[in-house]
Amino acid sequence: MILEPVITTVNDITLITLQNCPSELSFISNLFQKIADFDVNVDMISLAPTQGAFTSVSFTISDNDLDKILAFTSNLRDTSNIKTIVSSGNCKISVYDQNMKNTPGVAAKVFAAAANIETDIRIITTSEVDISLLITAADFDQTLHEIEKSMNMQ
Repeated sequence: MILEPVITTVNDITLITLQNCPSELSFISNLFQKIADFDVNVDMISLAPTQGAFTSVSFTISDNDLDKILAFTSNLRDTSNIKTIVSSGNCKISVYDQNMKNTPGVAAKVFAAAANIETDIRIITTSEVDISLLITAADFDQTLHEIEKSMNMQ
């Protein structure tokens, strides 16, 4: 049985980027434990390559949880050299296809579709069977349409 690709979407997402974080895994672990202690679910996570002893960590949360995180990020800013960048009102488009792990070029199709309309991509995460793009709300409808077209879902 061959399964078709599935595209899912989520609106009202905030991207948090923490720059100049210590690159030790214990810091990253503690960071996400503190976020969990605020009862905030984290979705997409991206860790930049380390530059010396520092790195940048980006993650997404629901816009509804932003107020819970702001006190935490303000404290980080006040007690360390970590710079916080917050971008709310984003949307996530995910393409899931079980066949993706054995089908070269799926990411190329998704990225080409987004490039065709010059989508403002904030972050990309992938797995063997999933590609997720975090984009601005302004680009959502047109990007979704282009990705569906590129995946022959129209």
